[in-house]
Amino acid sequence: MIIEIDDGSGFCFGVTTAIKKAEEELAKGEKLYCLGDIVHNGMECDRLRDMGLITINHDEMRQLHNAKVLLRAHGEPPETYELARKNNIEIIDATCPVVLKLQKRIKEQYDENNDRQIVIFGKKGHAEVLGLVGQTQSKAIVIESSDEVTKLDFSRDIYLYSQTTKSLDEFNSIIEYIKAHISPDATFKSFDTICRSVANRMPNISTFATKHDLILFVCGRKSSNGKVLYNECLRVNPNSHLVEDPNEIDPSWLEGIRSVGICGATSTPRWLMEQCSEAIQNMQK
Repeated sequence: MIIEIDDGSGFCFGVTTAIKKAEEELAKGEKLYCLGDIVHNGMECDRLRDMGLITINHDEMRQLHNAKVLLRAHGEPPETYELARKNNIEIIDATCPVVLKLQKRIKEQYDENNDRQIVIFGKKGHAEVLGLVGQTQSKAIVIESSDEVTKLDFSRDIYLYSQTTKSLDEFNSIIEYIKAHISPDATFKSFDTICRSVANRMPNISTFATKHDLILFVCGRKSSNGKVLYNECLRVNPNSHLVEDPNEIDPSWLEGIRSVGICGATSTPRWLMEQCSEAIQNMQK
């Protein structure tokens, strides 16, 4: 049986940087907190927890004083930085540069004219989206899919942005709908803020999935981009399965299979995909 791990899968730049910063701080032997899961992958979170990383939520951060807190790649709203200042918390900022740039653009647009509709195509409640909405004093409108675009007020100016890991095709369909319905008296501007290192994975993973009899997509079930990429695998290769770890691999999937492709999300560590490869090899013995 041929087993191939997709070279294009695994941590994106932002996640790699955040984990490296966490490891560097933990190596100093100091107590380090992380605001939210550093990555949407349970096994990688467990590995860092074993190294000493303590994951906290926003309520727990409010109780902290004189501590060190890492902000993950997703980014945070201004309120988090203000809380850190008040509580004398040292921030280790691992916000992805792509996300930071997007936050800055949205804040500038809002400060320039807070009467326009700032619309974010993204997942409601997602950490990155909360950080983006926070740049507008929580006034930005979040739409999760092209179906929700109808709730916008087409008589008013619309400035459209996207969560960095969303589908480029769906973003473009939202743009076309707004263009077709916006009032001639209103201004519409769209800003393509989708991260290309993530967007480019879609065609690449589609090609990869067609090369194999069976696809194992290794991913934490909380991962937003993981769901998008897995659904693309499923679309081109119905014999695709999502697993969080090697223990979820069903040996019956391998019956009559000549080649297995292993791929994953931007939150999937390479070592976890390698463990899945080893598990399949052991099942063949």
